[in-house]
Amino acid sequence: MAKEIKTEIVIQATPEKIWSILTDFENYPNWNPFISTIEGNAVRGNKIKVSIHPPGGKKMTFRPIVITKKDEKELSWRGKVLFRGLFDGEHKFELIDNHDGTVTFIQSEKFKGLFVWMFNPKKTKEGFNRMNEKLKELAEKEID
Repeated sequence: MAKEIKTEIVIQATPEKIWSILTDFENYPNWNPFISTIEGNAVRGNKIKVSIHPPGGKKMTFRPIVITKKDEKELSWRGKVLFRGLFDGEHKFELIDNHDGTVTFIQSEKFKGLFVWMFNPKKTKEGFNRMNEKLKELAEKEID
């Protein structure tokens, strides 16, 4: 059994600007309402530490492995609960340059495993949407 959450938002900014915000993990606590922290070097094959706080849910911390990092295009990681096959998640940020001064930002996660049937993605999807809105707000701010 598998479940997937996929959200997207159009942001009026360059891929470079959005990427710089997304990869500035030290600033996540200052703006990100869903992913409260990311620690570690986001390089393919590296283990990072990710803490999330879904709206109305409890804070959770994972230690996923980075599976893709394509500058200004994609960042993804794969995590698990206890051991692989119980409840696994693959989280992805994608930036699609629309070549009109906007970027479509897609945030998604695919869940697989024995316990996926128990997972209600509603709070997590709301967390994705809140993060997307804050990212848009931050990226579209004009520099004084």
